[in-house]
Amino acid sequence: MKVFDEYSDYYDLLYKDKDYASEASFIDTIIKKYRPTAKSVLNLGCGTGNHDFLLAQKGYDITGIDSSESNIKKAISKLSDLDEPGNHLGFHYGDIRTYRANKTYDIVISLFHVISYQITNADLKSVFETVKVHLNENGLFIFDCWYGPAVLTERPEIRIKKVENEDTGIMRIAEPEIFPNENKVHVKYHILVIDKRTNNVKEIRETHPMRYLFKPEIDEYLSALGLEVVECAEWMTGKPPGFKSWGVVFVVKNQVA
Repeated sequence: MKVFDEYSDYYDLLYKDKDYASEASFIDTIIKKYRPTAKSVLNLGCGTGNHDFLLAQKGYDITGIDSSESNIKKAISKLSDLDEPGNHLGFHYGDIRTYRANKTYDIVISLFHVISYQITNADLKSVFETVKVHLNENGLFIFDCWYGPAVLTERPEIRIKKVENEDTGIMRIAEPEIFPNENKVHVKYHILVIDKRTNNVKEIRETHPMRYLFKPEIDEYLSALGLEVVECAEWMTGKPPGFKSWGVVFVVKNQVA
């Protein structure tokens, strides 16, 4: 399932205002709470590696996987630009539904709604199977997703975002279309990219199908694989999720038979 195409070329600029540092600290706090001795982390859907570099600074050994070749190339480029060798970081191109590393990890993470991009039951099941085969005994799986009760209460709306740097200006229009009987939202992106040096304008249109999820269905999929939800909380606050909690984090433990 490939949804990031030209969009990936402008990923870092579009999300330059995202507080990756606070999010990495939030994940670190969860790990310290449930698995304080954890060292190795597999990140499914790592993007351009922004969470990974911050978690590596906290002492974790990180392997990042992404299905966008552009994202992986950018992550590797950042790695080569480090002043010190990135011995605790590695990035690989791969489909998280089928990826197999032939090793296991203390922690598997999947952030920035990557799980909500698994729009079919088969996709979701396959990603959870990937998680299961890569987790050590009593390992943790931490992921966030769009939370169904909030999506249906506070319906998605058209949003416009403008960002720029010295060379490039971007205007992104995100127009959502909700499909309530399928638990899906199609986010239609219309992006205008302005080259400030030439004043040339590039137009990009992409549709990103997203899925909102409910705790009972997540419990069902995970329990079938011997995985147990030990915490479900509002993303970044840790509060119990509610009708305004669009983003929710699930903390899952690998049960030992």
